[in-house]
Amino acid sequence: MGLYLRGRRLDVQALAADLGVGRTTIYRWFGTRDQLVGEVVARAAEQLLAGIEQSTEGSGAGRLLEVFDRFNRALADAPALRAFLEQERDVALRIITSSEGVVTPRMVGRIGAIIQGEVERGGYAPPVDAETLALAIVRLAEAFIFNDVRAGIRGDVDRLRAIEAALLRAPSN
Repeated sequence: MGLYLRGRRLDVQALAADLGVGRTTIYRWFGTRDQLVGEVVARAAEQLLAGIEQSTEGSGAGRLLEVFDRFNRALADAPALRAFLEQERDVALRIITSSEGVVTPRMVGRIGAIIQGEVERGGYAPPVDAETLALAIVRLAEAFIFNDVRAGIRGDVDRLRAIEAALLRAPSN
């Protein structure tokens, strides 16, 4: 995690040497380098999201929009994530956006749990089930933050907020 947060490339051989274990041990723990890096990226994102969620007041759709907007803006500005995308663009996009990887399923689960928490507190009635809504929110964020330079939306977190407000049925101001 420390290497990633400092914007350094995660090299399995160097990591194994630093930990005093063989590369085979790391591969046994994580399977592949993509899974190792995905785990690191997912944990960093989960920690960031948890901090934002805990510090965001309010309830219902407005609170959800605020949490997701703050998270999206933090991701768009995250130096470690930006460094990872610059160093290994294709690999980074695959790790971050693959449904079969580590990051997307974890983010969908975490976002879904936040939505479900608002539902259980009685402050929110989602337009679709929480998991489907979470998947839509995660996929939109991936497109706006990481991917669609051709569509002219990469980094346009203001437009992302407006779309998420519509999905959540929240005031967009």
